[in-house]
Amino acid sequence: MEIEEILKRLEEQGKKLEEIHQSVEKMRKFFLWTLIITAVVIILPLIGLLFVIPQFLDIYTSGNLSLPL
Repeated sequence: MEIEEILKRLEEQGKKLEEIHQSVEKMRKFFLWTLIITAVVIILPLIGLLFVIPQFLDIYTSGNLSLPL
């Protein structure tokens, strides 16, 4: 009877390990998408600013600002 009990416990542990594995995979995918979204929201605008700021400074310092009175 002990062998049957041990086999039953091993089977239960196998099921629990599979559930843990599925949970960890869901968390890994969640963190991956969080990283991707963070890059899109923060990093890409910063890269865009590298191109916009020099153009703005060139226009601002050129003195060709025509302001309506």
